[in-house]
Amino acid sequence: MTTAVAQPNVIELAVPQIDLSRLLARIAALGEVGKIDGGGVCRLALTDADRDGRDLVVRWMKELGLDVSIDGIGNVVGVRAGRTTNAAVMTGSHIDTVRTGGRYDGNLGVLAGLEVIAALNDAGIVTERPLAVAFFTNEEGARFAPDMMGSLVFQGDMELEDALNTVGIDGTTVRENLERIGYAGAAPVGKSRLHAFVELHVEQGPVLEHEGITIGAVTGVQGIHWTEFTVEGVSNHAGTTPMALRHDAGLVAFRIAAFAREVAAEMGAGQLATVGQVNLTPNLVNVIPNRAVFTLDLRNTDGKALESAVKRVFDFASEAAEKEGVKLTHRSLADFEPVAFDERMVSRVETLAREQGHTVRRMPSGAGHDAQMLARMCPSGMIFVPSVAGLSHNVKEFTHDADIGAGANMLLALMCELANETA
Repeated sequence: MTTAVAQPNVIELAVPQIDLSRLLARIAALGEVGKIDGGGVCRLALTDADRDGRDLVVRWMKELGLDVSIDGIGNVVGVRAGRTTNAAVMTGSHIDTVRTGGRYDGNLGVLAGLEVIAALNDAGIVTERPLAVAFFTNEEGARFAPDMMGSLVFQGDMELEDALNTVGIDGTTVRENLERIGYAGAAPVGKSRLHAFVELHVEQGPVLEHEGITIGAVTGVQGIHWTEFTVEGVSNHAGTTPMALRHDAGLVAFRIAAFAREVAAEMGAGQLATVGQVNLTPNLVNVIPNRAVFTLDLRNTDGKALESAVKRVFDFASEAAEKEGVKLTHRSLADFEPVAFDERMVSRVETLAREQGHTVRRMPSGAGHDAQMLARMCPSGMIFVPSVAGLSHNVKEFTHDADIGAGANMLLALMCELANETA
């Protein structure tokens, strides 16, 4: 005998449609802030460009009548009152980018959230629960590690002081940059009460476009392990030092990078390995490097498999350093276990997609997202729309207007449903 799962009581409410042209105009306007050649965007977290983007989005929030607050890590939340003061339904993402980012990554989720509010305002609809739209600080981690810093602090799993004291790639701290750009807020962190969180995002991969599918119902986010390795050897003349007598920091770094790739290939499609940053010293054509600093990004949807990959790479790294006679140290930049999203949220995305006439598939996210942090505090889910050619963190990042509209209307419908749950 099977037992039916109890479903929350939902007050039925007619759901309007988003205004796609208005949403696209906002995406284009925000894309002008920090614009770089090729149509991309550079808004590293807490830079002047990030401040200008924040100012623009906050202005839009206030124009829509949202009650705007800024917390101690610079997260910005705009709240639309409901008929009750019950826990809110939140959506959002981030507006910071990597150095050569596109105009959709993160931005779509924030601006689609504002369009949800605008559509409800136009229709004169008030939901039972409050609605909230947020953008979180330093999601990318391109300037300050770890990534998803703002949402991690927001839900209480990173101490605010630790985050504020984080030193970035330019030697400055989160604290001094928040103060400099005027976004060191007073709202408390780790004390929010949410009914649910849902994030709309571009896929950042090729699967949906390749399979001709419009909507991804995201089942979870794979585990992420970031490490910074430092190798210290001995500088010497490239032309006079016999190969057998070298202590080459660069060689060890490259051996570790190549081994990580071999491990990923051996373990199969679920395991990913990336060396994204390498700095050699003195970085001269005719000098053996005495120092190499590089990052390693390992990911897997299977937590045990990820642990295994990390151990194998670390064991190899120690052996390679010993063989070359160099010193090896490392520090953790990020270490997040895989996250499974709330099954009811995943199922609702699937059902709504079909009801709206879209093709849909369940899929994990290969990239990290703020939603994985919010999943620690409330039922959370994500909606993916296709990325053309799978490009992201790239100036050529693009999602078709029709897919943006489909995703935004999905977000609107799901938020209305969640916000009208009475239990």
